[in-house]
This record gives sequence, C-alpha cells and structure tokens, in this order.
Amino acid sequence: MPPSTTSISTQTVHADDALNTLPPSLGVELQDVAPALHVSTTFRYSRDPEQLKEVNEVDLTAVEGHIYSRETAPNATRAEAILSSITGGLALVYSSGLASLFAVYTYFKPKRVSIGGGYHGAHGVIDIHTRLTGLKKLPLDCPAEDLGQGDILHLETPVNPTGEAYDIAYYAAKAHSRGALLLVDATFAPPPLLDPFAHGADIVMHSGTKYFGGHSDLLCGVLVVRNDEWWKGLWTDRMIMGNVIGNMEGWLTVRSLRTLELRVTRASRTAEQIVSWLANHPSDLIDQVFHASLQAEDLGPDSWLTKQMPKGFGPVFAVHFKTPDIARRFPSCLELFHHATSLGGVESLVEWRAMSDATVDKRLVRVSIGVEDAKDLMEDIERALGKLQSSVKK
Repeated sequence: MPPSTTSISTQTVHADDALNTLPPSLGVELQDVAPALHVSTTFRYSRDPEQLKEVNEVDLTAVEGHIYSRETAPNATRAEAILSSITGGLALVYSSGLASLFAVYTYFKPKRVSIGGGYHGAHGVIDIHTRLTGLKKLPLDCPAEDLGQGDILHLETPVNPTGEAYDIAYYAAKAHSRGALLLVDATFAPPPLLDPFAHGADIVMHSGTKYFGGHSDLLCGVLVVRNDEWWKGLWTDRMIMGNVIGNMEGWLTVRSLRTLELRVTRASRTAEQIVSWLANHPSDLIDQVFHASLQAEDLGPDSWLTKQMPKGFGPVFAVHFKTPDIARRFPSCLELFHHATSLGGVESLVEWRAMSDATVDKRLVRVSIGVEDAKDLMEDIERALGKLQSSVKK
C-alpha cells in the first residue's frame, strides 16, 4: 500500500498493490497490470489436512485468501482496499447504496433518527425500519434533547437534489452531546472533495453507483467506519444477509476508482463554472439556481464550508424554473445532456426530478455534470433556454 501521505490519485492506482500476490503469504506475484475479473463464487480449501480448521476456530473476517464470495472475493477485496485508503477508515462494499444504508440501521438499531430532506430512498429505508422496530423519525433541526444514546443523526451533504452543503462539525457536536452517532451520506462529494471523518462523522456512507462507479454501469454501496468492532459486526451482518457486491461490480469498481480524482475534480470545476454563469446571466425562465458554491454567507476565508470542501463543491446542482411545464420541457431541448436519473457518470445528466421523487418541487431540474468541456455544455444549455424562450413567447 502506498504511504498515507501520497495523493488520492496515487492511492486509487496503488492502494491494492499488496493484493498482487495470491495468496500474499506465498509471495507469488501476479503479472496482470489490470486486475482480472474473478467470477467464481467458491474457492478451494488447502490440500494440506494440517491447515484445515473447524469454522468455530476461525475468524472469518481475517481469513487469508477466499472461501465463498458472500464472505469475500478478489475483486471486492481490492475495491475495499482502495476505498479504505482514500476514505481513511475501514470500508465495506454492498450491492447498492440503499443496501449499505439498510445495513447501518440494522446493525446500530437506533430508537430515533434525525434527518432532513435529501434522497427519498433513504427515507424509504427508514420507513421499513419504522415498520419493523418502531424507529422514530425526527427533523434534522430537532432540539438536541430529542436525541438519546445510540440514536443516529443522518446528514446528507451535499444534499440531493440541490447540491447544497451542511456543516458537518455542527451536527457532529449536536449528535455527540447526546451520545448519538453522526452518519454522513457523502455521495455527492466523494474523495477528494470531502473527508467527513475530519469534521466529526462516525459513519460515512456512499452510493458507489455514482462517482465511485463513474460510468453508469454498476450498482454499489459503501460504508466506512473507524471502529474495529463496528466493522466486524457490519461484516458479519453482510455475510449473513448476503447483500455483498457482486463479482462483476467489484471489478468495475476497481476499474473506475483508478480515475476517480480526475473525473470528480474536473466535473466539480465545470459545475462551478456553469453555476456561476447561470447565476450571473439571469433568464426569464429560471427562478433560482442551487449549489454549495452559491452559499455566499458560508464561503468566507475562515468559514466552515471553505474548510470542509476546499477542493470543490461537487458536480451536482439544481435549477428551479418558473413553472413545472418549463421544467418538464427543458431536458428535451438539450442535446449533450442525457435525460436520465442518477448521477456521477462521465456523461452529463439532467432530470426533471418529479419523475423519480414525489417529494420535490415540480419546477426543479437536477443537473449532474460529467467530464465534457464546460464551454460545450454551457452552449447546449444556452441553446435549450433559447428554444424554450421562443416557444413560451408564442
């Protein structure tokens, strides 16, 4: 593994180098520069009877090599090595972002959760736990006294679908003052944009489907903790529930993580350019633009947001149009943006968000910037607004 002082771009390429022997104790070096896709679900035991042990004599979380892919598999193990390195914790990969979130609430069993708006799927997970355990949902701005020992304060930042940011340190202090845990969903700001642990997070969650995947071709969820007991407990739950990532998806995650910093930093810079351009060139069709870079009151030299996200504010923003009809028609006027749900891919996406989230303002369009040229994307938006303006005047 590269030294911890190396950059994220170096870690995403080399953090799994220690796994280039199979198994590590044999010292047999694999020659593949690009890791192979391993599709096997089961792996042979040692041929030496003296090496065989009963299952109750073995710590399955520390077995060298692999036994069964519901426990560990080569590609998922590589992905976790890289993710652990770049997030500064102990990472576990799941079959989807929502699967990882379900795992959090299953393992920690909070009695109360304080949560804001954000991703509607997260509220769906909480609703299931409410049905199963009576979990009580509180607003994000509830008094600290409403929380108790072992509860969870669930903070999504930047938040879906607007891309606006929240002060992690503030909510960490609030949660910890009551013995509650701070869970940060950092999907919209993966490394290198945000390090939630540096600001007080206890648990970090990502829908790896987005930026860790980066190519709109895999489902993946990621949990990161810094507590060995939690990691082992979550690992054991995952093994039993079977919500581990698949072999193909683990391989795709490794492939994608190699270029994470390149993709994310470029997309974030482009998003800021476009947001600034939209904010400074008002359109009769647009009511408001939302993005962390527009939170002027939080962006002083010593402000929490400047300290929390010094390398960029994320590639997702939202536009409120004047009417729901304009918002519904806008995506069809674009040529370079795909009208589709999700985000985080190399291609820019736009979504009339009412098509997938019943809770949002019907005037809202969510924009996810990819790796295309900023000038080309701005010209595409400008053409689309011109088309809409002409049709409105008619």
